[in-house]
Amino acid sequence: MATSTTGGSADAAPRVSVLGLGDMGSAIARTFAERGYRTTVWNRTAGKAAPLAEAGAAVAATAAEATQASPLVVVCLLDTAAVEQVLASLGDAVEGRVLVNLTSGSPAQARGHARWAGEHGADYIDGKIMGDPPYVGTPNIMFPFSGSREAFQAHEAALKELGTIAYHGEDAGAAAVEFMAQVAVGYELLIGFLHTLRLVRAEGVDAEEFTGRVAASMAGYPPLLESMAKAVKTGEYGPDLGSLNVQAALMDDMISHRESLGVEAVRMREVKRLMDRRIADGHGDQGFSSLFELLPPRG
Repeated sequence: MATSTTGGSADAAPRVSVLGLGDMGSAIARTFAERGYRTTVWNRTAGKAAPLAEAGAAVAATAAEATQASPLVVVCLLDTAAVEQVLASLGDAVEGRVLVNLTSGSPAQARGHARWAGEHGADYIDGKIMGDPPYVGTPNIMFPFSGSREAFQAHEAALKELGTIAYHGEDAGAAAVEFMAQVAVGYELLIGFLHTLRLVRAEGVDAEEFTGRVAASMAGYPPLLESMAKAVKTGEYGPDLGSLNVQAALMDDMISHRESLGVEAVRMREVKRLMDRRIADGHGDQGFSSLFELLPPRG
């Protein structure tokens, strides 16, 4: 049974509005409602609000009406285009409110939304969601936030209801940077993993048993990642993973092995190309992290 966050009457409970009732928006609204928040919801397709109404939420006819109902307005829509359409419909309703946008988008888009909010008299917090709807309201979902520090501090307790949260500073785009970078690491790892499973299967190795061994070896990666990040920050590249002179020879074997089995080797060839360039530049005694110096800089 949910309890009021205030311990007092329902009228004294904190108010929050949620714009957008897809799977994630509905999970967010339900979490607030079940924890005693006076929750107002709105969705372009009105029928999606019915389960939330049964959970105790008030249903607004328009996004502007929902925005006017609460000092804290959480936006969780399909994409940035949908966010911009909804923001354009709010008019003066947003003045004096705190907008928390949890919709996926780029850092530049987040900064644009922050400017829009400021021009319309609202504070802006950008947030991103790292997890799935069933985990909303538990520590197993992560929400990075950035934007107005004052607004974040004022509503931190409410945002903590959603999961594990972290504040990344007043730059509204910082949460999106964190989100996109973390997701990118995941995709880079996972596509490489799938190609490797193709390799071990081609050699007749049980993919599940191999994965168990790989999972055990992953425990050694956090210290390596931290040392590589330190090397990139300081520009002092030690021989992590061994010197490039030694690693480059290994790469030839890995590439030929993959290609002999018809397994994609594009990334391995790219790594070998970078290693050869770094060695040619006189840095063969350095490690893998030194390849950072050859990656294209911004602009």
